[in-house]
Amino acid sequence: MDCLFCKIVAGDIPSTKVYEDEYVYAFKDIDPQAPFHAIVIPKEHIVSADMINEQNSHLVAKVFEAIAKISKQENLENGYRVVNNCGKDGGQTVGHIHFHLLARRNLQWPPG
Repeated sequence: MDCLFCKIVAGDIPSTKVYEDEYVYAFKDIDPQAPFHAIVIPKEHIVSADMINEQNSHLVAKVFEAIAKISKQENLENGYRVVNNCGKDGGQTVGHIHFHLLARRNLQWPPG
């Protein structure tokens, strides 16, 4: 499989790890949009939110459990934003479901 994020999980492409457990890997974004910007992914390949089903939805739950742990680990007590882009028009640029965890600045709504 020629997936950038699968290669990062496998250690074939270097990353700055923020968190890792049996199901989830999180690393610093190489083009951060906030002072804290991590990418949080399930280790198992799921293409996008459109591909979540009964067999893999537990992995998305594990991602959100990890996000709660990361928020405590990184002292994100003032809050944070979790973003998922789905498909080309949704801004998804890597074909592996991932969640952007952004924090340490005031994140306006709607995003600009």
